[in-house]
Amino acid sequence: MKEYRSIALIIIAIFIITLIGAFFSPTFSEQKTYLELFFLFGSLLFIFSILVIFAAIGFSSFALFLALFLALVMLMYGIEGALLVTGMTYFSWGFIFAMEVLLFYNGVASAKEWFITRYSFKSFKVEYYVFYPMIGMLYILLEFVPNIFSKEKLLKFSPSKVLKEMEEILD
Repeated sequence: MKEYRSIALIIIAIFIITLIGAFFSPTFSEQKTYLELFFLFGSLLFIFSILVIFAAIGFSSFALFLALFLALVMLMYGIEGALLVTGMTYFSWGFIFAMEVLLFYNGVASAKEWFITRYSFKSFKVEYYVFYPMIGMLYILLEFVPNIFSKEKLLKFSPSKVLKEMEEILD
């Protein structure tokens, strides 16, 4: 609990300092800039907290919350805002899912436990196909690019092997 206390104090301090800056600014334009910064920090804090919740409870539990959140975003910002939130959600959850798949493929025990606690084979298969482009992109970034620069041995990735192993583990 101590580690959370220090981060909460840092966040509160950031907000207080920006509000003090807005209060003691000599001109209206400086006050406006500090208030915009205050709202930007609030938005970033909200987005970060959503991503933490998103990563902690998993995609299936998050679907209802995301639907409500998208409805609110569409009311406030229109279709463009909803598309932005949907795209960012796809990329953030896709990155988490792809990283876990690649860790599982390379034999990391915590990745195996992560899938066992969150997925049935049917739900894994659906997300596997949905996030397949993210898995490929992350594989390229983590294997091909370092291989070009360091000439290390390239580890092969077999999607069918991942599905076969997951079917054995999750069913």
